Amino acid sequence: MFSSKKSDTLLAKIRNGAQLTGREKLELIVELSIPSMLAQITTVMMFFIDAAMVGHLGAAASASIGLVETTTWLMGSILSAVSLGFSVQVAHFIGANDFTRARQVFRHALVCGVAFSVLMALVGASIHQSLPYWLGGKDDIAPMSSGYFLIFSLTLPAVLLFHLMSAMLKSAGEMRVPSLLSIMMCGLDVAFNYLFIYVLKLGVVGAALGTMSAYFFTVIPMAWQAICKNKIIALRLDRTPFVWMGSYVRNAVKISFPVAVQNILMGSAQVVSTLIVAPLGNVAIAANSFAITAESLCYMPGYGVGDAATTLVGQTYGAGRSDLCKNFAHLTIGVGMLVMAFMGVVMFVFAPEMIGFLSPVEEIRLLGAMVLRIEAFAEPFFAAAIVSYAVCVASGDTLKPAAMSLFSMWCVRLTLAYVLAQSYGLRGVWVAMATELTFRGTIFLLRIRRGSWLKGIKAKA
Repeated sequence: MFSSKKSDTLLAKIRNGAQLTGREKLELIVELSIPSMLAQITTVMMFFIDAAMVGHLGAAASASIGLVETTTWLMGSILSAVSLGFSVQVAHFIGANDFTRARQVFRHALVCGVAFSVLMALVGASIHQSLPYWLGGKDDIAPMSSGYFLIFSLTLPAVLLFHLMSAMLKSAGEMRVPSLLSIMMCGLDVAFNYLFIYVLKLGVVGAALGTMSAYFFTVIPMAWQAICKNKIIALRLDRTPFVWMGSYVRNAVKISFPVAVQNILMGSAQVVSTLIVAPLGNVAIAANSFAITAESLCYMPGYGVGDAATTLVGQTYGAGRSDLCKNFAHLTIGVGMLVMAFMGVVMFVFAPEMIGFLSPVEEIRLLGAMVLRIEAFAEPFFAAAIVSYAVCVASGDTLKPAAMSLFSMWCVRLTLAYVLAQSYGLRGVWVAMATELTFRGTIFLLRIRRGSWLKGIKAKA
């Protein structure tokens, strides 16, 4: 349906300074977005199926994963930020037709990324027994949470390689391979989960082992495609010896550090949100966890468009094409908002069925569906925040956008959530979430309109 040769030709036109028609721009956005959307949705489906399989084990099993879920997302997002610091540089060098330096950055990313992920795995393993109690868990679910988190921590090197290889391929304009491998990972996850949860009867620990196995079996072909096969970034294409360049690492830190700090503080805010929800009981914990999982199925298309924005803005920025860079930013944001407005309607209409798929417990289903419908109204602005942030990161503008996201999360969402939870329970927490996402999307739209994220490209032009 979608032509790899066609998107490669259009990306080459960007690098070579050729003009693109309006139709070609939209075609390129669609060509790059659709595979990434499918990959994002498939990845969420993996967690969706995980949650459904565990959900049928009862509320305590569901709550045990929900308790540490925000922490696992936090750790994964930090590894994603590490990958981002290098992949943005790769996109800029590719846009400038300097493929040799793009591959040199890739080599540095492998060394630094693997070392950092091993360190994180050791930290996670050292705190796995205490973490559930720090998060407010009780003795009925803490041991299950602890076992799940330990296995996840040991999976982190594979998670890093998955993020890194996927980001590098996307920076080179290759969306199809990461998408197909993400779909494969989802299928493997279902198969391994069934084996470990039901056949071997390992319960919550089985869910973690299933996810670990899926990551390890997927990252091998993903690494092979990036390191050996891709026609731009494959390391075998280098004819010059590898030389360590501290500037690549410094630039990666400059890009990644604000993103990582944001992810840490945003993840910490999610943990605080879990602490706000925890006193409301196991039903509220499980409903909150399932609603987050179900909602992620609806906002992942926004991240798919964001991936396309990262590639297009990153390469046009590297090519020094200011007007085209701005044009792609506006177009991708508009497409993202339209797609997620549609997904918001789907989420509102099918909220009971989405939560019912995850849990047979009627009380959890009713509460989860109620909060999902509250969130549905904020989805277009959530898309604006997602894609606008991707645009800023692709241009290397990470500090102020990170500060904006943190202010929105900590000063708007958590403050409102704490106040409203006292009177309205979990509904109040999700009203706060919807309000904050609308606020965040609005301030990001204002930043894109003002154009300050493009200051660096003007110096090159």
